[in-house]
Amino acid sequence: MVVEVVGVGADGWDGLSPAAQEVIAKADVLMGSARQLGLVPDGTAERRAWPSPLSEALPGLLAEYRGRRVCVLASGDPTFHGIGTTLVRLLGASAVRVIPHPSSVSLACARLGWAQEQVQVVSLVGHPTELVHPQVQPGRRLVVLSWGARTPGEVAALLVARGYGASEFTVLEQLGGPGERLTSTTAAAWTGEVDPLNVIGVHCADGPVLSTAPGLPDAAYESDGQLTKREVRAVTLSRLAPVPGQLLWDVGGGAGSIAIEWSRHHPSCRAIAFERDEERVRRIERNVAALGANVTVVHGAAPGVLSEAGGLGGGAGGLGVGEAPGGAGRLGGGGADGPDAVFVGGGATAPGMIEACWAALRPGGRLVVNGVTLETEVLIARWYQELGGDLVRLDVQRASAVGGMTGWRPAMPVTIWSVTK
Repeated sequence: MVVEVVGVGADGWDGLSPAAQEVIAKADVLMGSARQLGLVPDGTAERRAWPSPLSEALPGLLAEYRGRRVCVLASGDPTFHGIGTTLVRLLGASAVRVIPHPSSVSLACARLGWAQEQVQVVSLVGHPTELVHPQVQPGRRLVVLSWGARTPGEVAALLVARGYGASEFTVLEQLGGPGERLTSTTAAAWTGEVDPLNVIGVHCADGPVLSTAPGLPDAAYESDGQLTKREVRAVTLSRLAPVPGQLLWDVGGGAGSIAIEWSRHHPSCRAIAFERDEERVRRIERNVAALGANVTVVHGAAPGVLSEAGGLGGGAGGLGVGEAPGGAGRLGGGGADGPDAVFVGGGATAPGMIEACWAALRPGGRLVVNGVTLETEVLIARWYQELGGDLVRLDVQRASAVGGMTGWRPAMPVTIWSVTK
């Protein structure tokens, strides 16, 4: 069985190639959203509109029509944030044939005169608006995929709150169709209602810089004092070595700074922060939202919560807080689904903590443990002797007023142990 996937634009049937029209005409079954099905003429094929939630129903739906010619209708390019990718993941590349249409991003860049390879695409389809935050940088061009008519107003409000209200702001509706419309203004001046089928082009003005490089200012975080300080954070993240698509566990999250900056490294980076204090859990949630991070927060005490918090993958979207379920099942388990890096910023001396984190790591994963107390240093030294790795002690001094002059005030030294499995 080969499922054929046809990308359809807002111009509908007339915008399709003869090959795409032929695939649709010969299909026994047409699947797609009600809007997509309405863009092609009636024929002999049975029509099935997508159920909700689609992700749970799709395998059964495909099994129901096994042996028949199935054509799936999709918006634009089906392998660009679309159903085509999902079908390939379920069935394998050899069982899916895709006929793409120009994507909304390519059409938007064509209308705006932007080089497509120089824009950053942010999908808000099924994701919170805060994911735009890491991409908002002076002079940057963004194409934001909307999740309905409310998205432009939400993105404009986010830009204004970040100090980027002067950014060029263009909403492109019904791209490629007869109802196509472009509305350009600034983010601060944006008002009005739009068609649910829209994308947003943003050319960021000059504004406050919150880099995606490690070491955001401490003031960027709400904290009760349990915060890995800026310089230590930068060194710690260099040892954790964020890689696109990988997963971090931040054990003893505090303010969530390590998990947040790991996930800000690249949109596909994911993190899970474990924190036993309920008020800190809520504080991490606020920091995650304010900085647009892909972080899932689990309330519970490690190491026990590491083996009890089953069913979390830190998948795309993040920005959520969950109570760890009481059932058994490992979160990762050291196999293909385990974390690629683990940071222990608090509670390293809890019985079984290092053992649990080391066992959960995937092969090639990085474990980093920070310590400021003598007890933690003794523990780190023992594990360093057993597993090796890299051991450094970081002393940071900051200039501050001494009477009418300036002197150095030392912070507590931090011992950092890092090791690769």
